[in-house]
Amino acid sequence: MLRGAYVSLDDLLAVRYRPGVTARRRPPLVSNQHGHRLSKLRGRGVDFSEVRAYQPGDDVRTIDWRVTARKNKPHTKVFREERERLTFVVVDQSQGMFFGSRTRLKSVAAAEAAAWAAWQGLSHNDRVGGIVLGNHRMAIHKPYRSSRNVARLMSDISSFNQSLTAGSDKRDENVLHEGLVQLRRLTHTNHRIFLISDFRPLGDLWQDTLRALVRHNEVVVVQVYDPLERDLPPSEQYSVTDGIARVQFHTGDRRLRDQYHQRFAEHERALQELCIATSARYRTQSTDDPMGIVAGA
Repeated sequence: MLRGAYVSLDDLLAVRYRPGVTARRRPPLVSNQHGHRLSKLRGRGVDFSEVRAYQPGDDVRTIDWRVTARKNKPHTKVFREERERLTFVVVDQSQGMFFGSRTRLKSVAAAEAAAWAAWQGLSHNDRVGGIVLGNHRMAIHKPYRSSRNVARLMSDISSFNQSLTAGSDKRDENVLHEGLVQLRRLTHTNHRIFLISDFRPLGDLWQDTLRALVRHNEVVVVQVYDPLERDLPPSEQYSVTDGIARVQFHTGDRRLRDQYHQRFAEHERALQELCIATSARYRTQSTDDPMGIVAGA
């Protein structure tokens, strides 16, 4: 697990060699231009799936004569196509992610999740691309089946990550808007899209984008959060600062603690309900938990 306030390019490149990231490869069945994921579509493909009773319209060339003779009824072989999958990673490296109370900042956890998703996609022989969202700019990487292309994506993630500082300006919402517009333009069909952010605020822009993406793609939503956003620390007097202003407060007030937790729970529930309504896959990644969210996605 990556720790601290920042990540380096070397950190993100090293994720490639972790257990669970690299797929167990099978020899290509036809050419190296095919992916290593089985399609749900069945037909005249490259990988044998099963034998079933012959149905009108089946290709007579696929009849299994041995099974037909044994059962005295025509049976046909069914093949499963092996199709290329494109992996596209969208990672938030804006000011709202520059927060953490324990092991690391949210921006670091998001960067590690993005690296895991990208390298895992490449290990499946997918084309991999992504978008890095910063405070005032973004970086777009079109999908290519190339470790060099993924390395360039990792370079931009680390660069955006290291540009975050306490007291920096908040994210320009126009950057988020343009980034999500570009995402919808680049991912028409058959993409596996990872959206990695804290999704704050969860406005219409995120919701409209998610609804549009899931129509023809598989979408994995990874909500990154810090435990301090969910629950206040133990009862005590605290002083916190964002690098400019300083606020003092006491956490012994039970009502304050409940309201604080309820605010986080409402945001989490709204995101979960959106994912259920759109059939997107929902995952969470806490800053104090080791990686594994992408592997289980």
